[in-house]
Amino acid sequence: MAKPIQLRFPDGMTVTLLEQGNDEWGDFLRIEHQILQQGAMNPPHWHPILTETFEVKQGLVKGIVDGVERELGPGDRLTIYPKQVHQFFNVGQETLIGIHEVRPPGCHWDMFVLHHQLAWEGKLSQKGVPYNPLWLGVIWKYGDGYDAGAPAIVQKVVLGGLARLAKALGYRVD
Repeated sequence: MAKPIQLRFPDGMTVTLLEQGNDEWGDFLRIEHQILQQGAMNPPHWHPILTETFEVKQGLVKGIVDGVERELGPGDRLTIYPKQVHQFFNVGQETLIGIHEVRPPGCHWDMFVLHHQLAWEGKLSQKGVPYNPLWLGVIWKYGDGYDAGAPAIVQKVVLGGLARLAKALGYRVD
């Protein structure tokens, strides 16, 4: 296996590509997150076809899946199935370290690479949202999912349209 690829963000967070490939259950992506900041790690969202599994190695996470809260500590795992609305919060006092597996991987790694690029270029708000709506469309496309706060059809039309325009204008992940 090749050496892991690590993305270090300006706030100290790291996202490390541990492995990607194919096994008896299909295509997968396995990454490690190290998150220093407490609070929400993502907005409530869902994926049409992705299954995600999170395993905590260090720290504490509050996960909300379809409205049900669960606290996870070292050794705990949680699997999110397609169409389940989910959100995670770092609630521990120490650095959160977790393993995140995505099946099928979709464009998830590209999403993290793009977030990393935009963070270092100062193009994200404090909440990690691009100031430029074209980059927002690209990130939405790479996320392989939908924000829980707006109808999927609206996101497909608006954010999908922004992603197509961004592609036509040459926006890409470096």
